[in-house]
Amino acid sequence: MFPDAILSGTPPVESPMSIDAHRQREVKWMALLPMVPPSQARRNKKVKRLLLDGVPSSVRYLVWCHLSDSKARAIPGVYAQLGKRQRVPAFSDIEKDAKTHFPDQTQLHRFDGPLVSLLQAYLNMVPDIQYGSGLTSIAGHLLLLSPEEDAFWIFASMMDAHLRPYFSANTIQLEVDAALLSKAIEINDPAVCRKLYVMLSIPPSVIAKSWFSTLFSGTLPVDYLHRIWDVFLYEGVTLLFRVGLALVQCVRHLLLQATSEEAAMEYLVHPPLACLPSTADAFLNQALMMKLKDDDVRKQRVKMEAQVKRQTQSRTNGSSGMQTASISLPKTS
Repeated sequence: MFPDAILSGTPPVESPMSIDAHRQREVKWMALLPMVPPSQARRNKKVKRLLLDGVPSSVRYLVWCHLSDSKARAIPGVYAQLGKRQRVPAFSDIEKDAKTHFPDQTQLHRFDGPLVSLLQAYLNMVPDIQYGSGLTSIAGHLLLLSPEEDAFWIFASMMDAHLRPYFSANTIQLEVDAALLSKAIEINDPAVCRKLYVMLSIPPSVIAKSWFSTLFSGTLPVDYLHRIWDVFLYEGVTLLFRVGLALVQCVRHLLLQATSEEAAMEYLVHPPLACLPSTADAFLNQALMMKLKDDDVRKQRVKMEAQVKRQTQSRTNGSSGMQTASISLPKTS
């Protein structure tokens, strides 16, 4: 993954950006974005190099729009029309989770505010999604950087490209990714793997869901989180495995001392700041350097998903293992 940056000995910069460096990166991004079509951005080496160098906060949401190709999905008038539909069953849960995840961002707490409105619209548009608090956390972070409607389409793009299976009534993708994550942990650190999955008997899906269905929001500090999302939108789900492996490495000594599932999960989901590298770029670099073959993960995901689907179909006497994706768009004039 990103071999040209890693092998050249130029990992992401770890010192805070100077004003000049910040402006230079802004200029580079603003010059590059119009030149690279969004549909090609995730295959462009110049985009990859700039991502490794860093994304200034002033242009981050524009970069995320580009990497997610959200403008191509946006249909004028749809967001406003979705907002007029009846309240979704999860409405009160969204309100509660907004206050829990963003206690200092009171603008996100209102029942008619942007966070509730965004998720209300999305859950009306994609009614097969099972609400989870991770949706509120992810959407809230997008809204802190993006205008409301732009945040909605970035969110919808992220969900369609990567995350919808984690919020499906059927758990095939979560089971597959949990198994792959546990295998990756075993390869990187057999002692920690045995501690987590054997001695403490933590179900693999518990760890995977805690991280993957939230994109590590609530686990990583905000600047670390945004840096991970920069690269996630380019690289996809394989980066989540790398981040998980890096977190295990950071809290390894605590995990080996843990005496209960609850204690171990606390370290994994809320790692002490002192255990993390001192900067977001240092943590990203640690994740990129983890022992993991991305192509193998991609191939195994497809293979294992097909296998689990066949097993599920067999158990249910031929019924479909994966839910048919549904979407409900309003008519626009």
